[in-house]
Amino acid sequence: MTSPSDRNQELEERERRLREKEVELRLRENDVPLYKTVKHQPEQKAWMKKVILGGKLFALGVAALVAVRIASLLAGFIIIAVLGWVSYQLFFASRKQS
Repeated sequence: MTSPSDRNQELEERERRLREKEVELRLRENDVPLYKTVKHQPEQKAWMKKVILGGKLFALGVAALVAVRIASLLAGFIIIAVLGWVSYQLFFASRKQS
């Protein structure tokens, strides 16, 4: 014969199985989609992002150098023009008025 403790364990096991079946049935009735989980894989092309960032920084540096060169040429032309105009006013414009 089975002892009372064995009988209790058997009943608990049956109850556990019944609860599991109930949960499965409820999930099927509710049409809850089940998704398989996947371990996160790190991006293998992280170096590509660094290369792109480096290229952008290089392009920004080149653009800054070009802008400085253009600004210095423009400033040079403006300085030469102002000096020419001032010298004209000082030396030639005063002779015409007298």
